[in-house]
Amino acid sequence: MTVYPGGDGTSGSCPAEDRDQEQLPFSALPEDSVEDLYENAPCGYLSTLMDGRIAKVNGTLLKWLGYRREELVGHKRFSDLLTVGGRLYHETHFSPLLRMQGEVSGIALELKAADGSRLPVLVTSTVKQDPDGEPLLIRTSLLDARDRRTYERELLRARQEAEHDRERLQRLATTLQRTLIPPALEPVPGLEVAAHYHFASSDEVGGDFYDLFPLAAGRWGFFMGDVRGKGAGAAVVTSLARYTLRAAAVSDPVPATVLANLNTALTQQFQEDEPRFCTVIFGLLTPEESHVGFRVVLAGGGHPPAVLLRADGSADHLPTPGGQLVGVVPDAQFTTATLGLGPGDTLLLYTDGLTEARTRKAGERYGDEALLDFARALAPTSAPGAVRALTALLDSFGEGLDDDTALLAMSVPPGEKP
Repeated sequence: MTVYPGGDGTSGSCPAEDRDQEQLPFSALPEDSVEDLYENAPCGYLSTLMDGRIAKVNGTLLKWLGYRREELVGHKRFSDLLTVGGRLYHETHFSPLLRMQGEVSGIALELKAADGSRLPVLVTSTVKQDPDGEPLLIRTSLLDARDRRTYERELLRARQEAEHDRERLQRLATTLQRTLIPPALEPVPGLEVAAHYHFASSDEVGGDFYDLFPLAAGRWGFFMGDVRGKGAGAAVVTSLARYTLRAAAVSDPVPATVLANLNTALTQQFQEDEPRFCTVIFGLLTPEESHVGFRVVLAGGGHPPAVLLRADGSADHLPTPGGQLVGVVPDAQFTTATLGLGPGDTLLLYTDGLTEARTRKAGERYGDEALLDFARALAPTSAPGAVRALTALLDSFGEGLDDDTALLAMSVPPGEKP
């Protein structure tokens, strides 16, 4: 090797030869092909037609599930690979959200392998469109999530390390929160529905959640809940609670049984970790035989009582006394309340961010009685009217509203006759 004198009188190597030496490790790497990158990627890939039929799948996913390519392509739909509960979640939440937004990311689902075993995955799907904007197919990537507890701890660690990057954290929190609450509530024949979610913090995920969804035989299920704590840990419990409540209601919609199933899921899932629990109200809506109004059965698990605003201008709490927190003890007890929701009546569910808001008086919280007085002054009203009025009330608290708050109201339009 030719030696050149350095600027300080010492000898040095040729700069060109130094660059050649630096490039040697890269030139020795084998050349990757696009097909190999797809087939042997560290995550699963598949493409489906808009009706869900599988059109293409990579080798990684085939290996995970134990299928041959010809068993899936053209013969099965993506939903066929999911467990029963996952299929329900896909059809009621994932698929509608994908059609509306064109992309859904980071959703936890379970795949069913050829041998019957289950594979937890994190799913991201995007809709590919033609030049005219018409949807052509759905591209889906799946990350192996079997080491779920490690993943959750990494989320918590990432959240702590990202405190200095507020903008990035805000985007993460906003995206995650949107996956935990329904983008829109499905219409119920003969019922007016309205909801509102107040975000107390733009960079921290809260644990309030709600939903309204159809069940068999023309019935509807709904729930309102609040998970202990905030951040990624609360988001994990919120996701599990929403998924379990929906799946349990399909299996057996008796409200107290639904809460008992959720309690079992939470106590089993987190028994070795820091306790995770929540308050929940679950309700079952059944149309009256007259097709006007609904019979409502509520089960409470430590959640603030619902408020019923009657058509005659009265309003009162619907307590479910004795209902215990969900996820604390294995044999938790839950109590129920039954009511008729007739023309002009409105049922209001809320989380404790409303009643625990700080008022203008130092050290004073808004409280249950103040809310009841507000409801009595408001009645009679519709679900949209109630939510508008309560949203204005939340805004009036200003910085005193320091917790996430969810509102869900349902009413039967007045003037209906059997």
